[in-house]
Amino acid sequence: MGALTAQQAKEKILSGDGARGIVVDDCLDLSSVDGLTRLPAGLTCYELDASNTQLTKLPDSLRVECSLVLRDCPQLAALPPHLTVGTLDVSGCVSLCELPPHLDVWFLLVAGCTALSELPESTMVRNGGINVSGCAQLSKLPASLGPLATLDISDCPGIVELPAGLVVGQWVDVAGSGVREMQPQIAGCTLRWRGVVVDERIAFRPETITTKEILREDNAELRRVKIERFGFEEFMRDAGAKVIDRDSDPGGARELLRLPLKDDEDIICLSCFCPSTERHYLLRVPPEIKGCHQAAAWMAGFDDPSEYEPVIET
Repeated sequence: MGALTAQQAKEKILSGDGARGIVVDDCLDLSSVDGLTRLPAGLTCYELDASNTQLTKLPDSLRVECSLVLRDCPQLAALPPHLTVGTLDVSGCVSLCELPPHLDVWFLLVAGCTALSELPESTMVRNGGINVSGCAQLSKLPASLGPLATLDISDCPGIVELPAGLVVGQWVDVAGSGVREMQPQIAGCTLRWRGVVVDERIAFRPETITTKEILREDNAELRRVKIERFGFEEFMRDAGAKVIDRDSDPGGARELLRLPLKDDEDIICLSCFCPSTERHYLLRVPPEIKGCHQAAAWMAGFDDPSEYEPVIET
């Protein structure tokens, strides 16, 4: 069978005629195709996008030269062994527990793969980048990685150190990770915190950040990072947030607080108690919120506060 156009290949795959050995020299887009649970054996293409489908696994004979994108496939549980491709993007594949041995890629994107507990020691990622953001079960990265251009380990609290031989050339995002100090592997690259460039002090010594420093910060993105590192509740208290509304619910008294920020939207948050846990919460809401009940309704998913009439608010 000669090479098919992307449209011809898509029609053949969706027809369910059991075709094998389909070759596509272009990008084959099967994203968001309803009912797509499998791909034909022998499929070869330059790029393949099967994001947001019901695929559970891929044929071992699949060959993709440049980019294999399988984002947000909730049932995808396995990938072919010895997979070699330029970019592998399986972000948001929540059923994917492991990657295949001897995976060889330039870019590996597994952000939000919450069931992924480890990367095989044979994994090869070279010259490109890795994004494991939100893979909370990961506790380490294999020593076979690198050299890398970029590394995102944000919201991976189990990763407390990087492999001794790992080299990262451009940047590493350490927000919410277990890394607590500058390590030799990242000494020469840029630090990021949720995409925002930060220095070593902000990333690893948040106790040195002050309320005055935050309020003087002109860069809105960096100000938000500093607030996160300082602690939201402590910042609102120390910065003198003003009460703009008061009422009560079964948990007790509630207050809606407002704090204006320079060149940024006001911070509005609801101060309340949970009657079931008896814990105090300070919950941020959109800046257009004007009252406590409206804030509670918004958090419960109601656009119209008049429709929110809980017997007990939790």
